[in-house]
Amino acid sequence: MLTRTRLLTFAIALAGGGVFHALDLPLPFLFGPMFACLVAALLGVGMQGAEPVSVAARTVLGIAVGASITPAILGQVPLMAVTLAMIPAYVVLIGIIGVPFFHRICGFDRATSYYAAMPGGFQDMVIFGQEAGGDPRALSLIHATRVLVIVTLVPVLLVGSFGLSLDQPIGVPAREVPLREMAIMVVIALIGWKGGERIGLFGAAIIGPLILALLLSLGDVLHNRPPAEAIMAAQFFIGMGIGMQFRGVTLGELRHDVAAGAAFAVILAALAGVFTVLAFWIGGAPMLEAFLSFAPGGQAELTVLAIVAGADLGFIVIHHLMRLVIVITGAPVVARLIWGKRDKDRGA
Repeated sequence: MLTRTRLLTFAIALAGGGVFHALDLPLPFLFGPMFACLVAALLGVGMQGAEPVSVAARTVLGIAVGASITPAILGQVPLMAVTLAMIPAYVVLIGIIGVPFFHRICGFDRATSYYAAMPGGFQDMVIFGQEAGGDPRALSLIHATRVLVIVTLVPVLLVGSFGLSLDQPIGVPAREVPLREMAIMVVIALIGWKGGERIGLFGAAIIGPLILALLLSLGDVLHNRPPAEAIMAAQFFIGMGIGMQFRGVTLGELRHDVAAGAAFAVILAALAGVFTVLAFWIGGAPMLEAFLSFAPGGQAELTVLAIVAGADLGFIVIHHLMRLVIVITGAPVVARLIWGKRDKDRGA
């Protein structure tokens, strides 16, 4: 339902995209809405998103990734063994640095500190943290800030350090995509998303369609990524969603939660830089793909950046999926083992 607040939110996001486009800034349909909604949120403007549409937009990116994975790319998986083996060490090191940072330096309780440090999916970490007794509002702001900072830093580094222009084609126009394949994409988006949710698949809106698109790509049924217009729309809703996460933020939250999230994002960026170099030197990975594979941002946002950078989507997504699987399946188990042992020792 289009309420006045929702229409205002769309107008703010569209204005941001228009300004960024007019100024010829990179990724105007992602950064324009993101920064416009961020500024509006910090100014206290009431905003309302379109959650089902925003989530549906992520299915576009899932299909884009799945359709980009071919038998040739899957054949390269054994060559990724070294860099994939680095992912668990990367996650563990993030936890070793992050948990004490949030708990001892920033003063958060242990549950909030633990799940604030975990580089997993935004929503999953908030839910897990809340179930463990953490502060869901603080977790939301910290992870939103992490994504905001990383998504802002990565394009700067891509342009400054890699010399990229970020103007690679994001897809062909809709008129050039066969109607049959457009229909297939719509079907697998709905089935992958809703079916994934029903079986409890993490990141169902992206991972479900990704799996189906991958199978159809390997089966020589799907030969195109979603059209450029769909990917631009996905950027718009993702950018708007990131900016809107800061609705209702107070000065105290800015100074504590947001500042902590921003500081940790910088620490993560430095750590990702170290692992990028290691992946290049030891694992033989291309520098661009290594950089985007270890960048600790959101999967949807980094997929967009990989597309506009012209990077190997298959290589990058396989590494991010491994990180997410490790965090989402392992973090709650490790938390129970650590806290359960401590609580048992205290009761002894």
